[in-house]
Amino acid sequence: MKTSAVNPRKAGIIGCGFVGSATAFCLMQSGLFDEMALLDADTAKAEGEALDIVHGVPFARPMRIYAASYDEIADASVVIITAGANQKPGETRLQLAGRNVDVLGRIIPELCSRGFGGLLLIVTNPVDILTYAAVKISGLPWRRVIGSGTVLDTARLKYELSRHLGVDARSVHAFIVGEHGDSEIVTWSAANVSGVPLDAFCELRGYYHHQATMREIADKVRGAAYEIIDKKHATYYGIAMSVRRICEAVVRDEKSVLPVSVVSGDYGGIALSLPTVVGSGGAETAVPVELNGEEASLLAKSAAALRSVVRDLGL
Repeated sequence: MKTSAVNPRKAGIIGCGFVGSATAFCLMQSGLFDEMALLDADTAKAEGEALDIVHGVPFARPMRIYAASYDEIADASVVIITAGANQKPGETRLQLAGRNVDVLGRIIPELCSRGFGGLLLIVTNPVDILTYAAVKISGLPWRRVIGSGTVLDTARLKYELSRHLGVDARSVHAFIVGEHGDSEIVTWSAANVSGVPLDAFCELRGYYHHQATMREIADKVRGAAYEIIDKKHATYYGIAMSVRRICEAVVRDEKSVLPVSVVSGDYGGIALSLPTVVGSGGAETAVPVELNGEEASLLAKSAAALRSVVRDLGL
């Protein structure tokens, strides 16, 4: 199959539910793209979202936004997949796996059969399992298939730490790695605030009970999605901003280090989140993060849990 010409200023979104439509709205405001094609199994839904969002263009920048077919989306430089079943209250992300792998099995062959030459950005949960599945189904190089991973989890962590310490969240440097889900790991040993180790900065601000506070913050971050889903039945604004941030790194070739989900040979060939240099070619280089013994052990366990699900699904 001949690869289609890629339009570097065009984005495609497959799935126009809460996450897809919120993402489209964020990208309309971003100025990153000149064109955005929306595709959904419910064509009228895609048409309605495109019509609603495009009316904001006069307040942003010139941009074409329209409901599309697979033929019309295949030349996008980035195709964002948000289609799939929603996470129900009390349901883990991994319980979604079987249903949403089937969804990808219908979407990705349609896209690739048209010579898709851009990047696939997987957002649908469980994102690590689906990122791995997308590489297998598409046959694309792993660098061109990335998942939104723990970009949102990391943002939640930075926000909670900024509130605790009374500093700008942008000055907090810390990552969550592993599964985007229950086995995710906070890299406390490498965390810092503008280069000052986290424990030292806590004491600078008058906080000394580090271990108990860090456990509370980690638990709050890990449970954030469940709390939001319990209260409003879905999460979409935070993840939409996370997708925008990943797209910025790609479109501008920023070489930003983001904890996206990528297939890692270091962890048995499974997809999981690690700090990764992200640019126009997708995932470029995994960035080693210093982990203490406990964190390294927890990351290995997170990878093992994901490998178990992949085996159970026969991927």
